[in-house]
Amino acid sequence: MTRTPRDDTSDPDPSIAPTDDADAASTGPSSASSGADTTPATGVSSTGRRTFLAGTAALGAASLSGCVDVFGGNDDGGSEPFNWIGSGPGQSLGQDGTPMAEMPALEGELTIYSGRHEFLVDALVDSIESLYDDFTANVRYGEGSQAMVNQIITEGSGTNADVFYSVNAGALVSLSEAGRTTALSSDLRDIVSPEFSTEDWIGTSGRVRTVPYNTNTYSESDIPDDIMAIPTELDADFGWSPVYGSCQAFVTAMRILEGEEATRQWLQELLDAGVDSYPNEQAVNQAIADGEIDVGFTNHYYIQRVLAGNPDAPIATAFTEGDAGATFNVAGAAVTDQAGDVDLAENFIRHLLSAEAQSYFAVETKEYPLAPNVDPVGDLPRVDALDVPDIDLAELGDLEATIDLMEDVGVDV
Repeated sequence: MTRTPRDDTSDPDPSIAPTDDADAASTGPSSASSGADTTPATGVSSTGRRTFLAGTAALGAASLSGCVDVFGGNDDGGSEPFNWIGSGPGQSLGQDGTPMAEMPALEGELTIYSGRHEFLVDALVDSIESLYDDFTANVRYGEGSQAMVNQIITEGSGTNADVFYSVNAGALVSLSEAGRTTALSSDLRDIVSPEFSTEDWIGTSGRVRTVPYNTNTYSESDIPDDIMAIPTELDADFGWSPVYGSCQAFVTAMRILEGEEATRQWLQELLDAGVDSYPNEQAVNQAIADGEIDVGFTNHYYIQRVLAGNPDAPIATAFTEGDAGATFNVAGAAVTDQAGDVDLAENFIRHLLSAEAQSYFAVETKEYPLAPNVDPVGDLPRVDALDVPDIDLAELGDLEATIDLMEDVGVDV
């Protein structure tokens, strides 16, 4: 695998399980004609139940086969490419899904522009590449997903990008709306639920907004299941990371679902409660575990990462019901309009939805797998059991109005 050079000083400490939610407010949707980022893509940023998945069990049925244990060796004692994936909880995780061995072989050279963090996905891409002698993956890691969209737009027809790999749906929508994607084949899109794909892009893993809390201070029953009630009903020390793209998408979902005035009031109530701001959501959850604060607003996997480092940490997950506090977003991929080999690009994305890769996302990055009938790691409900809001993921990319509202209230973004 080849990679563009990166400035190591910009990387966070890998010991704190870095995130790739790097698309902060200042990198909201834009285009080449409106101040797009023209810098080279180098460096890694340091920065009641609804029918959410109605019919999930039936989706992709034709492609599902058997149960794959990606953590065990083969029968002759040899080493399988993915033996190293996972440790601790979920190390024997198996999955119903299509193994890479049953997928089309990858042959040729592919350039991937990745807005996902190198620490999180480089090992997976490297392992996929190692399976095929005649396949080379050239990965460019940039300073966030939207920055990579801007890069592709700026490069125009001269871009080398075959595949765009994004941390969120918003950046995928931006690339699609710029006319820089190629329509995906229906058999690829059918691997996941319709909520997780469009004609131009497909989700590969997901995350849900949650309310992490300190178990020495609260029990799960103490946490309101209505996100709008939390700032006033809980006499708590709150924490969040308003500079993070996922947090801004959460507020965007609130603005869409509840309206601007109700969102403004919620933000003001949170400020009035003395909410503490942190540079990232990992820090929010560590502060909860350390007893610095009581309650936060973060993606689910940060809680699991804290518990992976300290299973006895006093932190747990609460979910709200059907509102912005339970918003589900995806990381995903698209084939660009300049892809040299569309079939190769699609088959690489197909590998990201394989049994092995989906188990990798569950165990290593603590994300929700999107393939049907896959359990997440930790004491979490399956994706089809979550009570998420009825919202178009594409709308979560509209951050500009959200950022304006947050700044107007006095939130430092």
